[in-house]
Amino acid sequence: METVWITGASSGIGEACAYRWAEGGARLVLSATTAKKLAPVAAKCREKGAPDVAVLPYDLSHPDGIPALARDAWEAFGDLSIIFLNAGISQRTSVEDTSMEMVRTLMEIDYFAPTAIAREILPRIVARGGGHIAVTTSIAGRFGFPLRSGYCSAKSALYGFFESLQAEYYDKGIRVTLVCPGRVRTNISLRALDKGGKPHGKMDPGQAGGITTEKAARIIVSAIRKSRREVLVGGKELIMVYIKRFFPGLCARLSRKIKPM
Repeated sequence: METVWITGASSGIGEACAYRWAEGGARLVLSATTAKKLAPVAAKCREKGAPDVAVLPYDLSHPDGIPALARDAWEAFGDLSIIFLNAGISQRTSVEDTSMEMVRTLMEIDYFAPTAIAREILPRIVARGGGHIAVTTSIAGRFGFPLRSGYCSAKSALYGFFESLQAEYYDKGIRVTLVCPGRVRTNISLRALDKGGKPHGKMDPGQAGGITTEKAARIIVSAIRKSRREVLVGGKELIMVYIKRFFPGLCARLSRKIKPM
């Protein structure tokens, strides 16, 4: 039986993946900022077939409590076979309008939190004989994108850390999947940080036209079960990843023309 811990489980990709795993009979540990947000997700997971669901609310912008959070997630059922580090936050500000405080907030939630959790949980997974760590990156972590300087930085950094982790621990049974979404129909743009650190509060047209979270969840859960190293999730925008790989100059020119809102 799969035992899965999902961060950022109260909405979007995390919520949809929770339902997908629930339908397969997995035990679930769900984390997001508040218990109130997680309660309806947990209830629906039970309806869909999850035999056990634990709720662990935590604000990942506070690093001091992450060791205890990781311990509690592991001890909820005495084991975890899959950890899906999905929680994150975006931005909608130019470089000049992005304060260093905002950069640190983005890095704290999008980079330091998932890497800290991975470090805390790693000895336990190794001791059990292996397991799977998946982390949500972004195509914005594969190339620069307007109004996303801090977000792109954090998502790019995830590749360096988790590819290194995979290289070091592969022979100890640890598998890593880098989940790389493009445009998925979530509320990430609504909660993105705008000038002064306020919520952007708008749905980006590109986001609104993205694939559904249900479709994204089918792709992601299948890729994790198959131990894929990386999975691209989205629509035609994913071609930019291949353009960057083979034609980096063209990618740079196209990036300058992308409408960021």
